Amino acid sequence: MYKLIVGNWKMNGLGPALAEAQAVAAGLAGSLGGSLAGSGVRIGLCPPSTLVERMVRSLAGASVLVGGQDCRAEASGAFTGDISAEMLSEAGAVLVILGHSERRSGYGETDALVAAKVEAALRAGLEPIICVGETLAEREAGRAVAVVSTQVRGSLPQVLAGRAFSVAYEPVWAIGTGLTPTTAQIEEIHAAVRAEMSAVLGASGTRAPILYGGSVKPGNAAEILSADEVGGALVGGASLKSADFLGIIAGAG
Repeated sequence: MYKLIVGNWKMNGLGPALAEAQAVAAGLAGSLGGSLAGSGVRIGLCPPSTLVERMVRSLAGASVLVGGQDCRAEASGAFTGDISAEMLSEAGAVLVILGHSERRSGYGETDALVAAKVEAALRAGLEPIICVGETLAEREAGRAVAVVSTQVRGSLPQVLAGRAFSVAYEPVWAIGTGLTPTTAQIEEIHAAVRAEMSAVLGASGTRAPILYGGSVKPGNAAEILSADEVGGALVGGASLKSADFLGIIAGAG
């Protein structure tokens, strides 16, 4: 099973930031890439939609996948300000992040809506990264496993069977806070996610990687990436600086 490490730039990055993406590509083409050779690690960056096409062009020939941060379930229509999966695909994206906690909490996205977006991503030939995660209140109430399991069940449509995708576990309380769950806590949730994926999708649910996201840094990446059922990382702020992102990638070697 391959590992997938993806940087989510969120609403950060203007044209000059493409230099950071190019530095990541250069690092992967150098000694770091040699140390990862044969390890099955895939690397991606998801910039704001305004940079997707430019990033694809600037990384032509590099071993870095480019993706979007969200898409609309519909292919087109009167949805001012939104972007469809087809538009991302036309811009050169191959990945798309869906159901991020910031979308779920800030925009009221439900599991059913996330599932519809997953179907849209597949329709356009994109590989979805489907996010799940509990709040601090839910964890303190002892509901973390139940909440995440419900999100997985509701957000993964049957059409995912046989398709390339990943699930990203992001404890909401750890995103951008500097807090990180213990290895045991991560493994507990990832085991629950794997069980639910397998129940929903059968064999396909046993193969897709489960990423961890939430204050992943160069200093803790190796420990997190070596934990049971951790098949990669979805990285936020640390992916904006090539040195930090490359340091996290090195933890997968």
